[in-house]
Amino acid sequence: MRTLTCFKSYDIRGELGDELNESIAYDIGAAVAQCMALKTVVIGGDCRETSEALKGAVARGLTDMGVDVLDLGMCGTEEVYFATDHLNADAGIEVTASHNPITYNGMKLVGERSRPLDPATEMTAIRHSAEQAVFDFPDQKGKVTKIDVRQAYAAKICSFVAPAKLKPLKILVNAGNGTAGPAFEIIANHLEALGAPLTFIRMDHTPDATFPNGIPNPLLPENQPRTTAAVVEHGADFGVAWDGDFDRCFFFDHTGAFIEGYYIVGLLAQQTLAANEGATIVYDPRMIWNTQEIVAEFGGKAVPARTGHAYQKAAMREHSAIYGGEMSAHHYFRDFSYCDSGMIPWLMIAELVSTAGTSVADLVAERKAKFPTSGEQNFEIENPAAAMKAVEAALRSEAGNISYFDGLSMDFGNWRLNLRPSGTEPLVRLNIETRGDREAIAGHLARVKSLLDVA
Repeated sequence: MRTLTCFKSYDIRGELGDELNESIAYDIGAAVAQCMALKTVVIGGDCRETSEALKGAVARGLTDMGVDVLDLGMCGTEEVYFATDHLNADAGIEVTASHNPITYNGMKLVGERSRPLDPATEMTAIRHSAEQAVFDFPDQKGKVTKIDVRQAYAAKICSFVAPAKLKPLKILVNAGNGTAGPAFEIIANHLEALGAPLTFIRMDHTPDATFPNGIPNPLLPENQPRTTAAVVEHGADFGVAWDGDFDRCFFFDHTGAFIEGYYIVGLLAQQTLAANEGATIVYDPRMIWNTQEIVAEFGGKAVPARTGHAYQKAAMREHSAIYGGEMSAHHYFRDFSYCDSGMIPWLMIAELVSTAGTSVADLVAERKAKFPTSGEQNFEIENPAAAMKAVEAALRSEAGNISYFDGLSMDFGNWRLNLRPSGTEPLVRLNIETRGDREAIAGHLARVKSLLDVA
């Protein structure tokens, strides 16, 4: 029996060719049908060159197993999430490699009502079935139907703000030549019809499978200067940039400065709790102090969940959380099927800026000073487990608290670290935060890097 290495912790990501191709995609589609007893599945794909063919192969695997497919065409991941719930489908599949290199593709899967699939049981069963590729085909095949739910999707996105509260703002939006542009246009038209006084400066707006300006991953420092320059050039109130399948959005203030997703989690938690006192907020454990303090100040309950959309969504549902945020710029909303969206956050920030009467820069300045961070540091390490044990052993005597909830977290009182292997890439990720001591970060970072034996 073959081994499919494209199955990761909670998603499917693989290099095109041996790791992921149309034959494997067909088997995955058939395996999903065989393991989940489905009648109807929503599928979509991003703008990568191979996404349409892979999507077609998944659809054939599903229909050969008697499942009806609702094809959204080229769309973002959150559009599949929305449509799966909106259309009462049994599952949803988005063909996307998100921010991975151009030689990759993959899939994100959800069940009925867009619930996450359990990585340990459901995803494992699908992987085993696809690896065996032994299917019980029914006599009657399913059919594929093209469908468009973008107007309903746009209405849902816009329902997260009150258009009357929005002030005239100029917002630069950078789609990165990914999939965001067409969906954004429907949302912008809907906002205009509602009387929202927003002006948009569009950048890299047309989907382009060659990604002429680089893979759309605004988290990479080398991808940020173009957006920074455009924000300043156009005098925008703030800037927004999306990754390839736009389930993440990233912010730039009016000076063009990139804003760490960690601080955006705090702003969205604050805004949500201001209207929903006592609600539960879910957060990831990589950096925590700012979120914990804001949630406490606004009368909420803060609940940690492991990093990754499957774990965050499961925790959201378990605790009926109204909002969940990851520092990697995934933002989850109870009223969006507990799913992540890259469109809702920038609208909520626009409303917050409008009602606060100040800039995004001012909104995060105090929080950045109070809880400075290293920003996520990524390292290619041959043996992540051994490297993490070395860090723990060296620093154990200094730590007041050690947690293995998600990777390795060590709290030293005035600073803390989280070290964890990536769930989707061959990387180890390090985050450091302090209590008001930005100058100390460089020293802490150098020390941990030395223990990891990385330059």
